[in-house]
Amino acid sequence: MSIDTQRTVAEIALERPESAAIFEKLGIDYCCGGGKPLAAACKAAGIDVNNVATLLEGAARATQPGVEAANWSEQSLAALINHIVEKHHAFCREESHRLEPLSAKVVSKHGEHHPELQRIHELFTSLRSELSMHLMKEEQMLFPYIIGLEDSATRNSAPPRAPFGTVQNPVRMMVQEHDDAGELLKEIRELSRNFSAPEDACPSFKALYQGLQAFEADLHQHIHLENNLLFPRAIALEEEMYAN
Repeated sequence: MSIDTQRTVAEIALERPESAAIFEKLGIDYCCGGGKPLAAACKAAGIDVNNVATLLEGAARATQPGVEAANWSEQSLAALINHIVEKHHAFCREESHRLEPLSAKVVSKHGEHHPELQRIHELFTSLRSELSMHLMKEEQMLFPYIIGLEDSATRNSAPPRAPFGTVQNPVRMMVQEHDDAGELLKEIRELSRNFSAPEDACPSFKALYQGLQAFEADLHQHIHLENNLLFPRAIALEEEMYAN
């Protein structure tokens, strides 16, 4: 099936989960800024849209069944949430705990000759703090409500009481926090010259940049699943239940 370049990047990433790796490699935003048509996103990035379409079609043909190749549009909201928590939230927490002290170590060893490392450390420390609160709010407030909403719809019973009025209120906050996290990671990428370690980098320095790049890629996938799939479906479900 050929690629419709007027479809948004987010729509393509949802329909073709294997395309996320292509977008990640090319630096095309498919999570926070995924609302742009593919053609416009490629033009903004200075990339030939026809070449991108060819890459996407090739990836679709080569894809083997795997975890991230799952079409989460076809799964329940509870299953999607479980996947987000067990895979992406867990990875975020584990890597945050690993990368922050590694970053401090690299600053102590190389900060004198690479002053950008201190700023990278400060940015990642801020990001870790913000994400820690963000994940807790999702897991303790937003996600249980969405699961309860779906369960009520399945049982054809009254929807649960929303302590925040409507699901749109916390969703709006979560999306803003996603944008903020994306900006912090963008600055880290720029300071690290796209995570390219210098020639004098020791193994720890290289490991830090590799870890930060993997952290960014996973967070992009994490945000994509929430912004472009989980949140719109939860809002639509709540509206449908209160309309009946």
